[in-house]
Amino acid sequence: MDSVSEIFGSMVFGDAAMLKRLPKDTYKKLKSVAQARGHIDSDISDIVANAMKNWAVEKGATHFAHWFQPMTGVTARKNDSFISCKNSGEVIMEFSGKELMKGEPDASSFPSGGLRATFEARGYTAWDPTSYAFIRDRILCIPTAFYSYSGEALDKKIPLLRSMEAINKQALRVLKLFGNEDVESVTTTVGPEQEYFLIDKELYKKRKDLIFCNRTLFGLSPPKGQELGDHYFGAIKPRVIDFMNDVNNELWKLGVPAKTEHNEVAPSQHEVAVTFACANVATDHNQIVMEVVQSVADKKDLVCLLHEKPFLGINGSGKHNNWSISTNTGVNLLEPGSSPYENAQFLLFLCAIIKAADEYQDLLRISVASAGNDHRLGANEAPPSIISIFLGDELTEILDALENHQTYFETKTDRSEKIELGVSVLANMFRDVTDRNRTSPFAFTGNKFELRMLGSKSSVADCNTILNTITAEELRKFADILEKSKNLEEQLRDLITDTIKQHKRIIFNGNSYSEEWKKEAKKRGLLNLKTTVHALIHLKKQKNIKLFSEHGVYTEAEIKSKFDVDMRNYCIIIDIEAKTMLSMVKQEIIPSVINYQRELVKVSLMKKFLNKNLNSYLEDEISQKISILSRELLTRTENLEKAVDFKKISDLAKRATYYQDSVIGAMNKLREVVDKLEDIVSKEFWPYPTYSDLLFSV
Repeated sequence: MDSVSEIFGSMVFGDAAMLKRLPKDTYKKLKSVAQARGHIDSDISDIVANAMKNWAVEKGATHFAHWFQPMTGVTARKNDSFISCKNSGEVIMEFSGKELMKGEPDASSFPSGGLRATFEARGYTAWDPTSYAFIRDRILCIPTAFYSYSGEALDKKIPLLRSMEAINKQALRVLKLFGNEDVESVTTTVGPEQEYFLIDKELYKKRKDLIFCNRTLFGLSPPKGQELGDHYFGAIKPRVIDFMNDVNNELWKLGVPAKTEHNEVAPSQHEVAVTFACANVATDHNQIVMEVVQSVADKKDLVCLLHEKPFLGINGSGKHNNWSISTNTGVNLLEPGSSPYENAQFLLFLCAIIKAADEYQDLLRISVASAGNDHRLGANEAPPSIISIFLGDELTEILDALENHQTYFETKTDRSEKIELGVSVLANMFRDVTDRNRTSPFAFTGNKFELRMLGSKSSVADCNTILNTITAEELRKFADILEKSKNLEEQLRDLITDTIKQHKRIIFNGNSYSEEWKKEAKKRGLLNLKTTVHALIHLKKQKNIKLFSEHGVYTEAEIKSKFDVDMRNYCIIIDIEAKTMLSMVKQEIIPSVINYQRELVKVSLMKKFLNKNLNSYLEDEISQKISILSRELLTRTENLEKAVDFKKISDLAKRATYYQDSVIGAMNKLREVVDKLEDIVSKEFWPYPTYSDLLFSV
């Protein structure tokens, strides 16, 4: 087996490959373009395309594809071979600069939210030179943006790239005020942690709900779940280790720096985390991670579930989005400094984020909204739907001191404070600046913020687009004030103090699960957008349209398109789940219950026939219980059928609200009675693998 250093990036047309194959001036021009300085001309694109093709063919590639991220949340590509036929009948391998720069996939079947009619099929892909091309399954995949005939964004990459430009522009204005003349660019960096479940493929095939919905719609909790905490960070089973090894090798070949792997809290739940990259590249990396874990699992006779809540009663899967802001000179702007100059700069950026989170709570909630995530938020270590920021005691005390014009002395949580462990062979450990709050939606963790609300299946593009944009807006406001100031130091102090006073309500360091916090949050005036429908309605608010339009991240038409796509997707998902439930009940659960009851009656009659004194109390009692539940099963099945069979509501928000209030309620009631039947009906007769089978089979 090759070493990691040998295989890492071996299937990526990265810097090493480009330096080897491109003329120096072409390479420099390409890197300059990637750093948003200039445009690629046709001569350069032809040179790059030819070098890229030669490299790919040598690696065994036969096709190329523009790899893009439509609003479905997953990736898409159309594969074209390098083959070109000549008049002589010969076949040669060709790839032009024009083919590299622009593609034209049929856009008619991708969601557009009304940006174009179905018959207007033209959609275009444009090469994104900030993210490296890579080879998967003998296909040269070229990261691209996806846009319409009239230039609107039809994907998640374009708004993300726009938001990166917005925060770069405003952060540079602020940094210039601090004398940072050497800083040429500012970028947000992201390190996503990806959680997932692994189950046996043969068991997966026996459950329609997993096949169609990627989550279980019925299922009785097993006697043992995650209560003992023995799975978390525990010894990884051989079959899972084998899977993880192949995942790592595949990711490393693709230049994805997979760093951490471990068992998560729930049985059969695991995590893979990658090191930080700029937000655009990190988004591409995370899409690759999701593709790889699923494809490797399939080869291992496993299925990787990325749904946010595949099993009721145990932890769902999140995707912790670690987000920071860095300069091209290597400075992390969220790293608390050791000098007054560094402290002031850090505090200003910190206050911009605090203000942004408070003023745009609705957008942060929208950034993680999905039908699947609604099942997860607010329980089993997932943060609640109320947006708040955890800062830790030290930073909170510093902000309190600034607000009250007091001097803060580092006495309790000095960075140099030692923790005595009481064991002579262990080195003295130094206390971190903050503890870790597992219930906080948005937590400061030393030199970055961790958005813990994101669901495991979602693209990280949406939340980072919003984090970048709302922070850019507050930096813009700060820069507007400070640039006009005659006394920068005094104005800076007043700005920080005023921001803390006006927006400290968003800071909460306690238990976000508690009922007390819900009451306190309401008193503070914080939003509690409990469901996707409640959240999405806020997207079209004028303040949000104004925000995105002014920073050039979304046009008003694109915002309405996103609203339409997300609302429609919510309705479709609930509709599929409800119809899957009905299919499972009518075609498999009811016949199985009848068969089991028939067997009970048969045994009871046989006993009475053989000997009138034989007691059939057990069979009769169980049969009676099943009869009572069966009547309820039939009633609740009919109720769900009526709920699903409604006249289509044209208004999307009203339709989604109907699904949320009526259909989901009927689904929950049906599940309740089915799970009670599972507890009574013999396993021999039950038509599906149980939670015990699914969670403890790998």
